[in-house]
Amino acid sequence: MLTLLVAVCLLLSARAEAQPNIILLLADDQDWTGLSTPMHPSIPNSKSDFYRTPNLEKFAAQGMRFSAAYAPAPVCSPTRIALQTGMSPAKLRWTKAAPAEDGHKLIEAENRKSIRAEEVTIAELLKSAGYATAHYGKWHLSGGGPASHGYDESDGDTGNRDADKFVDPNPVDIFGMGARAAAFMEKQAKAGKPFFLQMSYHALHRPENALKATREFYAKQPPGRMHSDVDRAAITTDLDTGVGRLLADIERLGLTGKTYVIYMSDNGGGGGRGGLRPLTAGKGGVWEGGIRVPLIVRGPGIAANSWSHQRVVGYDFLPTFCRWAGVKTALPRGLEGGDFSHLLTGSTEPVMRAREELVFHFPHYQGDTPHSAILLGNFKLLKFYETGERQLFDLDKDLAERTNLAATQPELATKLEQRLAQYLKEVGAAMPKPNPSYDPAKEPQSKGGGKGGKGGGKKKEAAK
Repeated sequence: MLTLLVAVCLLLSARAEAQPNIILLLADDQDWTGLSTPMHPSIPNSKSDFYRTPNLEKFAAQGMRFSAAYAPAPVCSPTRIALQTGMSPAKLRWTKAAPAEDGHKLIEAENRKSIRAEEVTIAELLKSAGYATAHYGKWHLSGGGPASHGYDESDGDTGNRDADKFVDPNPVDIFGMGARAAAFMEKQAKAGKPFFLQMSYHALHRPENALKATREFYAKQPPGRMHSDVDRAAITTDLDTGVGRLLADIERLGLTGKTYVIYMSDNGGGGGRGGLRPLTAGKGGVWEGGIRVPLIVRGPGIAANSWSHQRVVGYDFLPTFCRWAGVKTALPRGLEGGDFSHLLTGSTEPVMRAREELVFHFPHYQGDTPHSAILLGNFKLLKFYETGERQLFDLDKDLAERTNLAATQPELATKLEQRLAQYLKEVGAAMPKPNPSYDPAKEPQSKGGGKGGKGGGKKKEAAK
């Protein structure tokens, strides 16, 4: 009996040793060019010319950068539920975070506001494999908060306003979150238990509440040509400091060699300034500036300073994390994400998902009219529902989405439009509807996305 008990203990110990820790660092509203390390090796302005992020520069040099990483949505909550469940916002019928806008030509698509008890999360799946789980920071999914969805420790059912009270010396709770994370990691390290930790930072979302010293530093710096916002720069650097402290805690606890650390943003930032930035538009639209985001991964077996140019989307995390953890529980039916772990060892094969195409669905007003996009191969089609207008781009040649090919390649545009419509129908996506009370004379000004409504998608005229 004693021999059997010892054997079981050794087996459990070996399993824990083989299971890596997984830490997801999720920034809020950070655009693809929002770090001082580039997101593409041959695009010089894929990094900021004003913001300074030395810790993330070092982190990127230790791992792999993804030049074509996508948030599942151009806004907050839809990305967050997609990350938790491995499914797209279109399928989940949760495609907007802000309240619907009234008085437009179309009535925005119906949109739910809470994660459901029956929806299986990353945390629940990893717990089935023996992981301890924690979520700190912004939840923004209601449904009783993280504790109701597989997380052992959390800050509760938090949203944007919960960051308001945190000011210098703890800007938007960056350092408070880090202290709680360090305690959680130390507890699990002492217990010899693998863990999953999600850090959903409030930064860079308003209120920025940066450290006074950081803001004063940037106020003295010459503005960049791409970026010049002192408040945004300061909170970006404060977030970088928080990430640096967390990485130092991982090292202090001796966990670096057995821990995957993933850094990503929930959506793009505010809209671009002129033609200097490589991407068009920003938060609140499915142009590249709204959905293409920083993604950096460091961990066991990942070559330092490496790159992947294959497309990865946020709902790929669930199957990837489950593979790392050795989850034996069946994955949820209807899973849309694919395992991208092969990319981390240098493979150039695309991620295998249930569908070849990627679809981004935003049937709402927020800096743009309701629209969707489909990516297949090197082409991307945007469909605008007010006018029926189509915008077709070859992203390999035109990452900035400047040259609309719909008129010169109508057959391809039609093929992609049909494939987009088929996908949305099959997943039961909610769609905008004609507004029978619409009065053009009372057309409201769309609020826009991005930083406090100052940025957002391309102007409506561009889609007409």
